[in-house]
Amino acid sequence: MPMIRRRTVMTGLAASAVGMPAWAQDKVTLRLHQFLPPQAVVPKLAITPWAKKIEKDSGGKIRIQMFPSMQLGGKPTELFDQAKDGVVDMVWVVLGYSPGRFPKAEVFELPFHTGRAEPGSQAFYEFIQNNAMDEFTDVKLLCAHVHGPGLIHSRAPVNKLEDMKGLRVRGGSRVINIMLEQIGAVPVGMPVPTVGEALSKGVIDATTIPWEVAPSVKVQQIVKNHTQFTGNKGLYTQTFGLVMNKARYDKLPADLKRVIDANSGAATAAMFGRAMDEGDKVGLAAAQKAGNNIITLDAAETGRWQRAASGVRAAWYNEVKAKGIDGEKVAAAAEALVNKYNK
Repeated sequence: MPMIRRRTVMTGLAASAVGMPAWAQDKVTLRLHQFLPPQAVVPKLAITPWAKKIEKDSGGKIRIQMFPSMQLGGKPTELFDQAKDGVVDMVWVVLGYSPGRFPKAEVFELPFHTGRAEPGSQAFYEFIQNNAMDEFTDVKLLCAHVHGPGLIHSRAPVNKLEDMKGLRVRGGSRVINIMLEQIGAVPVGMPVPTVGEALSKGVIDATTIPWEVAPSVKVQQIVKNHTQFTGNKGLYTQTFGLVMNKARYDKLPADLKRVIDANSGAATAAMFGRAMDEGDKVGLAAAQKAGNNIITLDAAETGRWQRAASGVRAAWYNEVKAKGIDGEKVAAAAEALVNKYNK
């Protein structure tokens, strides 16, 4: 028997002896790209622990290589396509950065729809599984989640609805921008990493971001006013996805697919939500430590904002109807799941 043939046979025998196919012994490196710095809440408390668990569960056969802060190039708005097209293997992305791509999932961005991130994320992931998986056919969906209650961070105090009139406010998605218009503000679209500089230079007067992301862009150092709302739901919600290139997943050995699958889904969505809830506590504490003006609008004033923003829902119903989507039915399904998990 030629030497090269004998070596091949012996490799196969050795693999069989330990009950593992030879191809399963190969190590795989997966590149994960996202837009926040590594010390920000989600990278620190969710993405990194998640990646380390996959590496451990795979016995070291999977390595997840982290690329924060758009280190591999492109813009945050391009992340989903980077995963879809195989430029990178995995991304964590704001779904609202791709307007019109997720019309059913977008229902979770409607004003005063969700509150705490953990139950909201559980509701959002189940909603997608039941109603919107067709919007993720181009990728392998690992998890989807939301952030905690949305609030306003502003240079001047926002004590009532009228204080928003004419303010240039950063909005994180198409639906949030529509909501800002409804309440009298001038929406300015931009990704999170540019918020701090835009505030410090006066390009915008205020921003919509949750507490958890504020310290990573130093918002509590740049502005001194933060406006929250009474009740268990925030003014707005951003939606997020952790997705993988479909072809890259399909090429993995079966044992490594099982590791990815075991670290995907509802439990992972809840874990990402918990990280955001913990981050909200940190962000609020940072603003308190800075001596900032933290305003909580009472129930009556919160109700005024809810009524002012109610037109967003009707506008959204009309928009998605043109795409063949029953917006009222979709919204009812989403609200039922939010109520289910909030209990």
